[in-house]
Amino acid sequence: MMFDRILVGMEPFDELLRGVRADGAGVRRVEVAGTRTVSGLTLCALGSGSLRVLGMTANAGDIVVVRGNVAVEGQAEVVSGTYDIMGAVARRLTAVLPDALVVPGTDECAAFYSGVGTDGPGVVADRLLDWMMVCALREWFDREHGTGWMGALADEVVGPVLRAMHARPEKAWTLALLAKEAGVARTTLAARFARLVGVPPLTYLTEWRMALAADLLAEPSATVGAVARKVGYADAFGFSAAFKRVQGVSPSECRSRCAATA
Repeated sequence: MMFDRILVGMEPFDELLRGVRADGAGVRRVEVAGTRTVSGLTLCALGSGSLRVLGMTANAGDIVVVRGNVAVEGQAEVVSGTYDIMGAVARRLTAVLPDALVVPGTDECAAFYSGVGTDGPGVVADRLLDWMMVCALREWFDREHGTGWMGALADEVVGPVLRAMHARPEKAWTLALLAKEAGVARTTLAARFARLVGVPPLTYLTEWRMALAADLLAEPSATVGAVARKVGYADAFGFSAAFKRVQGVSPSECRSRCAATA
């Protein structure tokens, strides 16, 4: 059973899952008959029957995760929940997910899904949905390795650099220091990182810092100066310039938007 795995050592991957959290996410039991369109980031765990989605077949015990507006077809009993993706960090996860993925399960999984949600929505149902989503995405990641930076995590040179950036975004990283983490020359790291991730190492670092900063700015007690220091900037001016260049708005505008949507 895939849930027998202990989810440890997820590192950058688990940071992206922080914003993927059910909060009254509409956990429900659904009888699918025929074709229907699933919207948003939605998980469907099959207790019985089967579904077809984008040329893939999911059977009892499997989990289907879809992103966007995707048609599913079949006859199945599913436990379903749709997520609102909150925060810039979590949106980086959905940006690299495929439109649909199927994670194989077992008869034991099917029996478990048949009992989820029978008591209706609530905190327990939300947490079970989170658990299933995390396990499904982790299983998919281990199997497919994803694309872009997710696939690069498995690389022996680029992987350690990505983990170092994610673990210590506040550090004054240079290309030389990052190359030391990888144990290769700067030119080797720069070329390999750009090929696997799609951008140079320091560009990726800035984008990651600004995604973290956007989420930190949503906290009511956060100040621009404090957030700047947490993501590696000694002064608020340099941080604000970088933030606006990457995010398209100033830190103060970002905070106002967060407050308006809270």
